Amino acid sequence: MIITGSLIIVCVMLLLGVSVYVAFGSVLIFIAMVGDQSISGYLPTGSTGIRSLVLLAIPLFMIAGGIMEKGRIAAPLVSLAEMFIGHIKGGLSAAAVLACGVFGSISGSANATLTCIGGIMMPHLKKANYPRGQSAALIVSASPLGLLIPPSSSHILYGWVAQQHVLKCFLSTVIPAIILITLLIITNQIMLRKHNDIQLTERPNPFMPALMGQGRLAGPALMMPIIILGGIYGGIMTPTEAAGIAVVYAIPVAIYFYKGLTWKTLAQTIQRSGVTIGVVMAMIFMVLIVSDNLIAQGAPQIAKDMVYSVSDNPIVILLMINVVMILIGMLMDDISGLLLATPILLPIAQSVGMDPIHFAAVIGVNLGMANITPPTAPLLYLGAQVCETPVAKMLWPTLVFIVFAWLPTLMLTTFIPELALFLPDLLLSK
Repeated sequence: MIITGSLIIVCVMLLLGVSVYVAFGSVLIFIAMVGDQSISGYLPTGSTGIRSLVLLAIPLFMIAGGIMEKGRIAAPLVSLAEMFIGHIKGGLSAAAVLACGVFGSISGSANATLTCIGGIMMPHLKKANYPRGQSAALIVSASPLGLLIPPSSSHILYGWVAQQHVLKCFLSTVIPAIILITLLIITNQIMLRKHNDIQLTERPNPFMPALMGQGRLAGPALMMPIIILGGIYGGIMTPTEAAGIAVVYAIPVAIYFYKGLTWKTLAQTIQRSGVTIGVVMAMIFMVLIVSDNLIAQGAPQIAKDMVYSVSDNPIVILLMINVVMILIGMLMDDISGLLLATPILLPIAQSVGMDPIHFAAVIGVNLGMANITPPTAPLLYLGAQVCETPVAKMLWPTLVFIVFAWLPTLMLTTFIPELALFLPDLLLSK
């Protein structure tokens, strides 16, 4: 009764547009009413959980992403990519995809990636006569690269919940991210064949001096992921320490080098990031309590029995897991979806021989795709605002990118475990 009632309450409230943490808070009240423990009895579970040192990396990366977004740190990265391929038809939109990947590797956030790169690239794409709806849909489809290219807040949470090596979780989605970038660019190029009025960016002549000048301008921005990832994978810093270094590094670069921030606007940026952090931590607190309660009620075993009652074929089971994760991701953001799905679905995946690090890649791709999948698609609606493009114009191109880029990436990641395990085994083998 508790499991069924909890799921019904969450689904109904999320479909009504209620905030995730409010929806799960309502579930907590329901559990306390029908269970044998008061609400106060559940609070230690959440308060103990969110005091984890690992979770401190999430708000720090959020602050670093906010500073980068407002500090004009992404603009020189876009210009550098545009210099290489802007003179080719479709090159400017390909530069937008690559910029999403680079910025995502720094911010670790799909929302920050979409807001920043969309705001920078859409005016350029419109000016060059790229189709508006398709361009906006491409940026929306590429923004979840912020969840796949390390460092990723989602994979910090996954490593914490699943008790796995966080660095291995980071590396598990690198190859899927490269596959996704390639398929997005190829699909977009095919869709642009009939658009003959696109204006190409003139390549600077001489090229090398211009490239060196732009490289010097983009250098401080490019150094940020090198410092963060080099420190983490070199064993010099933990992810939490790297997140703190990212904040310390981003502040002087944004204020003194790119001059996108002042000390006053920095305080405002940190304040806005603090509001977002508060919402996220409240959401983690609520979801963590509900998730632990569902585990105590036997939800993982019930879910496993239901799946095996349909089929015991590993391929069918993995497909069902993917469908469930997509549905979860369509109803809620990646963080709450991960907290809810991991403890319930990971045991099922392990029962058919899937490595937990492999599952990290699968859940990352699933939740990223779900966030752009209609009808809910939170990133799609955010993209409509950022790119100033009606959702109706973005809908069809987004579905094309899902079918020909995201779904192939998901299937390859699910059924070829080496794509997820190759880099963790290569770089972090004992």
